[in-house]
Amino acid sequence: MKRLRSIFTLLSIPLIMASFSQCSSAQPLQLQQKAPTTFNESEAYYQKWVAGVKGGGAGINLFIPVTAESELVLDSAYFRGRALKLEKSEMEGKVVYIGRFLTDENKQPHDIVMHEDPKKEVGNQPPMIPHKIPFELQKNECVISYLEEGKTKYFKLNDVKEKTMLSYPMAPPRNDGGVKQKQ
Repeated sequence: MKRLRSIFTLLSIPLIMASFSQCSSAQPLQLQQKAPTTFNESEAYYQKWVAGVKGGGAGINLFIPVTAESELVLDSAYFRGRALKLEKSEMEGKVVYIGRFLTDENKQPHDIVMHEDPKKEVGNQPPMIPHKIPFELQKNECVISYLEEGKTKYFKLNDVKEKTMLSYPMAPPRNDGGVKQKQ
């Protein structure tokens, strides 16, 4: 009888754990069906950029124009598998929210020190593990979170256009012929 009770206990533990995990599952975020009147989704675009210096970096900037009189505050965007904090700016007389992120292209490789003494490995940078965003999106889709009447709401942009990549020029040459002068 004791043996039967212990087998029952061992089998019931996973069932109990599974029932608790179902209670804590998060509800999916609701997307608004109608765009807020403050931005025209056809004007949203992204633009890749690359530094002209080897190892100078590369990235993507996301631009979301809004009407100037808008009281709506855009908070963040979910784009290309990343969550971007949006910054309010002004370009060509329009209010634009910009989200930026770096890509792995044109990155300066970091030396990794492998040593039997862990203290010598202190300078190693841990790998970047991307956080999972709460939306399944295509490459040209974006979800914007915004505050309306104190509540966070979400709207999906279905066709974010890509503009021509910006290639920034190389660093300017030094006037001294590359020789450091004493001061």
